[in-house]
Amino acid sequence: MGMAKDFLRAIVEEDLKAGKYSAVHTRFPPEPNGFPHIGHAKSIALNFGVARDYNGNCNLRMDDTDPTKEDPIYVEALKDAVEWLGFDWGEQIYYTSDYFPKLYEYAQELIKMGKAYVDSVDEETMRELRGTVTQAGKRSEYANRTIEENLELFERMKNGEFADGTHVLRAKIDMSAANMKMRDPLLYRIRNTAHYRVGDSWHIYPMYDFAHCLSDYTEGITHSLCTLEFENNRDIYDWVIETLGLPPPRPYQYEFARLALSYTVMSKRKLLELVQNGVVSGWDDPRMPTIAGYKRRCYTPESILNFCEQIGVAKANSMVDVAQLEAAIRDDLNSKVPRV
Repeated sequence: MGMAKDFLRAIVEEDLKAGKYSAVHTRFPPEPNGFPHIGHAKSIALNFGVARDYNGNCNLRMDDTDPTKEDPIYVEALKDAVEWLGFDWGEQIYYTSDYFPKLYEYAQELIKMGKAYVDSVDEETMRELRGTVTQAGKRSEYANRTIEENLELFERMKNGEFADGTHVLRAKIDMSAANMKMRDPLLYRIRNTAHYRVGDSWHIYPMYDFAHCLSDYTEGITHSLCTLEFENNRDIYDWVIETLGLPPPRPYQYEFARLALSYTVMSKRKLLELVQNGVVSGWDDPRMPTIAGYKRRCYTPESILNFCEQIGVAKANSMVDVAQLEAAIRDDLNSKVPRV
């Protein structure tokens, strides 16, 4: 096996042994809103590596649900990164945008069940009504709309009859939930912006929490591996699948520690600022912690994969010394570079 046995692989082995799934199916689902960085390399190595180790499949899926930030150039950069690291996504690339019609139908089902409603309060009011960690939230007055009203408004939202921010679709769960993510989370928002793949055909776009679990289910994913910041989102993941009554087999989400590298900025927003402000020559500037940047710096894919294997898969976040990455490239080049 490529990487040493970790807690995620132990879960996969137990599921296969118990007959929970006939085969392993993972996915790497980045949003195409920036060039992939060293943190993405860890996720690529893990998701594709688990699938390879257990003779399964790993989908490359573009989580393209925000038309204001996404671009085909980032799709190509993500494809290049996966290929350069030596992994194969199979016969096709998947796109969440391909599921928009089905996701819309699922949302309509939740409305018909009385489990979703169109809310029309402004963002500030919504934040105030959510409550705090120690104080329960309150539902807005719009939660009492009838099923017919909600269905009609939701369709009009889809057709582009309203401005951005005027309405959202929310799940009707529990405004006093200890996990604040479960306090009637957003399922859809209005974006009157052309999408790089589907153009102007949609004026509403699903939120991550709604699209993620249903895309996993649609593709037959078994193990949905996410970084720790999505730990509290797991309750929504399960709620959507269970409330819709989707038949098994169904996917389950598991979290692992994201990669934090000393002296290294990995926020896509901050990296984008460096590019836009001309501080660097581009996303592939050798000073950038992007995979394209490391490639230009003459790092080898083997060195990055070795680094990912060395740091392993943990349950708790920690800071990794950048010297460990530098040692990985040094060790790899030492074994390959001819001496004179």
